[in-house]
Amino acid sequence: MKGQVVIPKDLRDQFGIEPGDEVDFWDCDDHVAVRPVRSTGPLRGRFRGLDLAGDLEAERHAERQREDRR
Repeated sequence: MKGQVVIPKDLRDQFGIEPGDEVDFWDCDDHVAVRPVRSTGPLRGRFRGLDLAGDLEAERHAERQREDRR
């Protein structure tokens, strides 16, 4: 048995849920909540070209300077 549920059309339209979309359910006190699962795509290459390590080092350097002034 699949455990299928029917989501009313107005809610599917409001939340952009299409037939076959994956949804997530969880216990929320006295009711069950549901929301669409949004895929963000693969992470590989998403931050290519950004100097994230350099940005972090600059932030830490600035933070150390602020602490030294206290």
